[in-house]
Amino acid sequence: MLRATLRRPRFRRWFYGYAPPERGAIVLRQRRVYILPTRLGLMFGATVLILLVGSINYVLSLGFALTFLLAGMAIAGMVHTVRNLLRLSIHAGRVEPVFAGDAAQFRLFLENADPYERVAILVRHDASGAQTVLDVPAGASAAAVLPVPAQRRGWLPIGRVTLETRYPLGLFRAWSHVEPELRALVYPRPETAALPQPSPDSSAGNARLTARGTDDFSGLRAYQVSDSPRHVAWKAVARSEDMLTKQFAGQSSAELWLDWTLLPPEMDLERRLSRLAGWALAAERAGARYGLRIPGSELPPAHGDAQLSCCLAALALCALPGGDTMRNSSAR
Repeated sequence: MLRATLRRPRFRRWFYGYAPPERGAIVLRQRRVYILPTRLGLMFGATVLILLVGSINYVLSLGFALTFLLAGMAIAGMVHTVRNLLRLSIHAGRVEPVFAGDAAQFRLFLENADPYERVAILVRHDASGAQTVLDVPAGASAAAVLPVPAQRRGWLPIGRVTLETRYPLGLFRAWSHVEPELRALVYPRPETAALPQPSPDSSAGNARLTARGTDDFSGLRAYQVSDSPRHVAWKAVARSEDMLTKQFAGQSSAELWLDWTLLPPEMDLERRLSRLAGWALAAERAGARYGLRIPGSELPPAHGDAQLSCCLAALALCALPGGDTMRNSSAR
C-alpha cells in the first residue's frame, strides 16, 4: 500500500516539488533542496556530543569553547552546503541522435547568477549511474555531459537527474532532483549487408539511372573509404595532402528503393529495421539516390545527410500497423 502511494504522480509531485518532464529553465529553490548529514557528519556530531557531556561533567571552560567552536563550524558548513545548490538554474542542451548500443550524450547547462562560485557539483543520471563533477564560476555557466546507454531504438528521455554537493566540509549532503524535457532519438543498430539489386519492378525497388555517374567531371569531394582508387584526385592530394575524390555527372549511378518487402519474411521487426538502416548507410556511402518504403511511411529518393537522417528517423519510430510502437517514449 505504501509503495503504491509513493508511485502515484500526485504524491511524487508534492514530495519532490515538480511534475516531470520540466520545460524551460529549472531553478533550484529552497523547497527542492534536501540536506542530511553524511556518515562523517554523524561521527562528527557524536564527537561534539561527547565533548559537551565531558565539559559539563568536569566543568571545563576550554572544553566548552572547543565544543561550541566545532558546533558552530558544523552549522556554518551546513548553510554553505545548501547555498552551493540554491538558486542554480538548469537548462537542457541539445542531444544528437545515436544508434542503439551507443551512448546518448545528454548535455545540461548549469547557470550561476550569484557572485560566488559553486564548487564540486555532482551531476548524476539516476537510471544509468553516469555522472560528472564540475565547478560553476560566479556569474557564468558550465556544461555537464551525461553519457546514457541507448539500448533500444526510439525516443530515449533523459529521466531523473540528481544534483548533489558535500562542499565545503563533507559533513552534510545536499541534493536535488530534476527531470528536464530532453530526449534523444535512437536509430536502429545498423546491420552490415550488401545493397539490394535494382529491380525493374517499380513497386519493389526500381533503378533509374539519373544520379552521379562517370561521364562529365563535376567537382571534388572528401574521400570516403568506399571510393574507388581510380576516382581519387591524386594531383589535388599532392598539393594539399587531403584525400579528395572526383565527382562525375552522368547516367550510371542507380536510384534505389530500400523496400520493406525486399527483406526475407522470416525476419522480425527489429532485424528488418537494422537491415534497412545498414542499407541506408551503405547507399549514402555509395553516393546513390535512394528512397525508403516501410509500413506507414514512404520517403522519395534523394541523397545527402538530410535524406539519411530522415530515413534513420523513420526507421527509429517505425511501428507495424495495429501493433505496438517499439520504444516510442514520446507518450511520457
